[in-house]
Amino acid sequence: MKIEVKGRNTPVTDELRSMVERRFRKVGAQVSEFATLEVELSEERNPAIPDSYIAEATLFLKGTTLRACDRARDMSHAVHLCEEELSRQVKRHRDKRRARRTARAMSAEARIQPAA
Repeated sequence: MKIEVKGRNTPVTDELRSMVERRFRKVGAQVSEFATLEVELSEERNPAIPDSYIAEATLFLKGTTLRACDRARDMSHAVHLCEEELSRQVKRHRDKRRARRTARAMSAEARIQPAA
């Protein structure tokens, strides 16, 4: 899986980039190696907003796109929340595809065998 880390109103350091790659490694194991993950990290500089750090992740898969966005008081927690949300979506998507594949195989099997 290819990971692109972008920053908006915040610099993307090597430490931040490695933290994002380490966090999303679990998601990368569940999807194809051709998938692309874009992680956009931003900070709102308004003192009235307590959860000022934002992590947005967009995962481009074959035929579908999954998105997750979370806010927190620090960047590492925002990335952690975003990774959890995206991994839930990936798991659900994978289970749906698996269920469709087994249902299709069963219906094809029923068509091949004539009713006796």
